[in-house]
Amino acid sequence: MRRDVFQAIADPTRREILGMIAREKLNLNSVAENFPVSRPAISRHIKILTECGLVTIKQLGRERFCEANLESLNQVSEWIDQYRIF
Repeated sequence: MRRDVFQAIADPTRREILGMIAREKLNLNSVAENFPVSRPAISRHIKILTECGLVTIKQLGRERFCEANLESLNQVSEWIDQYRIF
């Protein structure tokens, strides 16, 4: 399934995850600790963010760290800009 940035930001949990990792790199467990859902549920959200190009996962030793890649959000900004005149 091909995903785009709009699908990624459509979910409030994914927006919150993105905001967290935009501030600092976090491992998967650190992200999951902030939500009242299971670790696998958070992993699915992160997978979607990764498929959309908003997050990259880097292995550091035994840990996997999430890092934000916010350039893809330019698509959203450009889309919104066309409606600013209204």
